Amino acid sequence: MTRYNISVIPGDGIGPEVINAATTVLDACQNHYGLELDYTFHDFSADLYRRTGRKITPADMDEIGTSDAVLFGAMGLPDVRTPEGLELGAQVEMRAHYGLFASLRPVRLYEGVTSPVKADSIDMLVIRETTEGMFAGLNDKHEPSDETASDRMTITRATSEKLFDVAFAQARARRERGTPGHVTLLHKSNALRSNVLLEKVFDEVAARNTDIGSAKYYIDAGSMHMVMDPSRFDVVVSENIFGDIVSEIAAGLVGGLGVAPSADVSLTHGVFQPSHGSAPDIAGQDVANPIAMILSAAMMLTWLGERRDDQRCTIVAEHIQTAVRTTLASGPRPRDLGGSAPTREVVEAIISNLPASDAATSEGLK
Repeated sequence: MTRYNISVIPGDGIGPEVINAATTVLDACQNHYGLELDYTFHDFSADLYRRTGRKITPADMDEIGTSDAVLFGAMGLPDVRTPEGLELGAQVEMRAHYGLFASLRPVRLYEGVTSPVKADSIDMLVIRETTEGMFAGLNDKHEPSDETASDRMTITRATSEKLFDVAFAQARARRERGTPGHVTLLHKSNALRSNVLLEKVFDEVAARNTDIGSAKYYIDAGSMHMVMDPSRFDVVVSENIFGDIVSEIAAGLVGGLGVAPSADVSLTHGVFQPSHGSAPDIAGQDVANPIAMILSAAMMLTWLGERRDDQRCTIVAEHIQTAVRTTLASGPRPRDLGGSAPTREVVEAIISNLPASDAATSEGLK
């Protein structure tokens, strides 16, 4: 049996609360199913920076990178800014340091959760590129000015090919569990030179994956279609800033960011975190929705299971997802999903709904 070392970065606001929720569920899985995890906690919060000036360094990331995976809560406080005026957060630095080029953001409409749109079923995966695109120039020299400011968008063939390879592989894997097996590119090649290259590389990768259907929309039209007809989408892929925006549109279709997990991955590293922010206005009140963080922990186990050929991790991830589905269908539900349950009650319900480790399950975990 494999024991995994997990680096845990709670962050700010509700980050520590949802991290505690996720590790509580993971601990229950260790007791139920024999999963073996060791945690190492790290503080690189915006609050630490405000108090000490300390923020994450390459040496810190080298150390964290030796772990098997990273669980990341939520980081950033509105009033804590870098000298350039940007909110402080380690996510961008970690994406660059580890080459985390793809952010996998699944959205699913669960029974018991109301959608603001008319849709019988919503089940899609938004894949956001996270190392270049509109974020490529974050480390460019910046001359402070009250008159003009600019950012640059950069697309490279190498990163785009890796991104689209992941998109088509994910569509193929999703098809095995009943989705259409289809990839849609959202882009703006009619107005942005960088996106002309993005579209060209997409077409080339699609031509190598003819068993998977594909489509392309301009980002504005594609965003409209996502709201009006979300069932047409299976896997959606886009550059950094477009992917960031459209993934939150997709989350809004299924109840909001409280049920929106994510995984920032490269070919060797994985950081798993909810798509929501630190929400400092509700921190410490036991009202945060822990489900996105718990589902992110399940994504971590799925990723570890695939990379290490560890069926135990894969099965436990499925059990966590089943427990979340059961809890959302029957309650209790957190207040952002129309319920009134405190965080701890939702966590307790998810743990109580974990499938029993019966003979069949135990056989699968051997």
